[in-house]
Amino acid sequence: MQAMIRIASFLLVFALIAAPGAALAQLSPGPLPTTLPPPPPPPPPPPVVVPTVPQFDAPQPTPRAQLPSRNRRSFGDRVTDCLTDGNAARLSPNDRAAYSRACANQ
Repeated sequence: MQAMIRIASFLLVFALIAAPGAALAQLSPGPLPTTLPPPPPPPPPPPVVVPTVPQFDAPQPTPRAQLPSRNRRSFGDRVTDCLTDGNAARLSPNDRAAYSRACANQ
């Protein structure tokens, strides 16, 4: 019991001696700046662009060449048809997925 009291008092004295040194590490050396530098100037405003207004008596622009429309079905429709074909061929689910991917992307 005496040894425990002696160890506790030794630790208390050590903590009281070491604590001010640890607290001094928190202070910054030298004076603190009291004024901050001025902020940078704001960026310039964006330029104002006036859009062109179409005129009633102006000639119509020449139309671009029309691309020939390909009568191809939508991707979803092609996938549905390919899955139906895979079902009709009694493919397994993994084979049906591979078949429908290859079939629809043709």
